[in-house]
Amino acid sequence: MSAELPRPPVRRHVRGFTLIELLVVVAILGILVSIAVPSYRLQMIKAHRAEAINALMDVASRQERFYNDNRTYTTDMAALGFAADPLITAGGYYSVDAVAGDSGIGTSYVATATRRAGQTADGICGNFKINSEGRTWIASGSASAEDCW
Repeated sequence: MSAELPRPPVRRHVRGFTLIELLVVVAILGILVSIAVPSYRLQMIKAHRAEAINALMDVASRQERFYNDNRTYTTDMAALGFAADPLITAGGYYSVDAVAGDSGIGTSYVATATRRAGQTADGICGNFKINSEGRTWIASGSASAEDCW
């Protein structure tokens, strides 16, 4: 009598991913992330610029109201009704303060929104300025004022 050897169990096809397939997916995700993150960061920097512009327009409006009441401008943000001097914008990305203009604080001022926190990476527009004549410009940065305001 011959003894039959036991048959090996039948292997069923295992479903799953191979290492190569997994590496391809990881590589594709890496490429997408390397493109998306800098683009997202740039969009956030652009969005935060509106915070500086809104704050400067508010300061200019309050300066004019203060001038109508007192016949002089002020460098004190608290005198304009803000909580602190210098004014820190709502998101904390800019610090806004005023200094005397070319003809002195009685008759002119220059308000500056200076970058803070996560906004310091904005080398395109930099710091924003407005004066008592309503002239707007950027104090630093590589773009023109028209592109930033």
